[in-house]
Amino acid sequence: MGSSILVVDDESDIRRLLKEILSEEGYDVAVAADAAEARVSWEQLDPDLVLLDIWMPGTDGITLLRERAEKSGLHCPVVMMSGHGTVDTAVEATRLGAFDFVEKPLSLAKLLRTVESALSSGRAGKAATARSLVPALIPPVGKSRAMRELRERVQRVAPHATAVLITGEAGTGREAFARYLHSLSPRAAEPFVVLVAGALTEDNAATQILGSENGGVVAGCLERAQGGVLFINELQDLLPEAQRLLAGVLEQGRFTRAGGRDAIAIDTRFVSSAQPGFEEAFRRDLLAHLSVVKLRIPPLREYAEDVPELLRYYVDMLVDVEGLPFRRFDVAAQNRLRNYPWPGNIRDLKNVVHRLLIMGGDSDITLREIERELEIEAPADEPLVKQDLLSLPLREAREHFERAYLQQQLQLCDGKVGALAKRVGMERTHLYRKLRSLGVEFRQTGDE
Repeated sequence: MGSSILVVDDESDIRRLLKEILSEEGYDVAVAADAAEARVSWEQLDPDLVLLDIWMPGTDGITLLRERAEKSGLHCPVVMMSGHGTVDTAVEATRLGAFDFVEKPLSLAKLLRTVESALSSGRAGKAATARSLVPALIPPVGKSRAMRELRERVQRVAPHATAVLITGEAGTGREAFARYLHSLSPRAAEPFVVLVAGALTEDNAATQILGSENGGVVAGCLERAQGGVLFINELQDLLPEAQRLLAGVLEQGRFTRAGGRDAIAIDTRFVSSAQPGFEEAFRRDLLAHLSVVKLRIPPLREYAEDVPELLRYYVDMLVDVEGLPFRRFDVAAQNRLRNYPWPGNIRDLKNVVHRLLIMGGDSDITLREIERELEIEAPADEPLVKQDLLSLPLREAREHFERAYLQQQLQLCDGKVGALAKRVGMERTHLYRKLRSLGVEFRQTGDE
């Protein structure tokens, strides 16, 4: 007999549909129409998974979840369902220990993937492990196409032991995605060991990676991660000696502690993070081992439509975790932040929310307050796409853009205005006037 699933939903059509579909997949399915029936079935059946609707007459799903969690704890994963859920209810469900949150109308393909992941996580006590790490391991927030596709790709990769390389700018949440991937994998109950590449030196690399038997047994990160995941953070900072050691270990599939004799077979999944463009200066054979699957985490400016949801999520999280006073962003403030380029990505957004809650104030966070937070301008050499021009009047914004644009184009032309004129399609005399009016320094060579 397959895993047992309890479906709790007040809509008879949904109960019937889910019972039919899940039974065909080989699961043993029971149904309950309300919280009262669910309490009895939950107690008697001790299911492997509960699919729980949020909006039900009488006792709602969140209240039932809280009641169960406080009374006896959640001994199986719970997936919440809702036809008109909000970020607040999803966050509250996750706080109480829910494994995931799916929206109605249900996508059966997505539901089956979620059921499979939840059951895998629930086996051998893995659900308890995942709950202890909430909210860090809830699915990354966002309804944009970029985030949906990225979550789906992580879900496809998670069940395998394949090495994964996660690339993205600083602050994009690469480690959060690595932990999310781990939480969905069959290794979720096993260690997630972090190796900070920049902390290794030529002298300590062997001991930190392989361990040592000189003066007693010291386990290295490979040994501590046995059965689980070794997450190598900022792969581009890995020194040549550390690259050499890891390449040899992965090629042979085993390692020996420094000063030891016995070889230890590797049973570790490798997940690494790196900033874009590091590959050319990196050892190719090692990179081939570590990047069987590549995941790119986009910068926040590429999915800015998720900013309002992210703001609400971090407010809720910080209020819950740190006991900070609750505040909400008004529409103008949300719109301003949605159009901000976020050079530090998610990390910057979280820091802004954190500061605003710590400083306190009225219940509503206004545009004026946001402008005070963003008044520090981006560095002059910041790429154009990251500069915050939206806070300026049109004329000033245009001048900022033209100055930065012409400065960077001039660099590409080796400082030659004649070449610049051809590159940007401007008449040379007009270009000279423009450069002078904008205060852009240039050199005038004899051939010009």
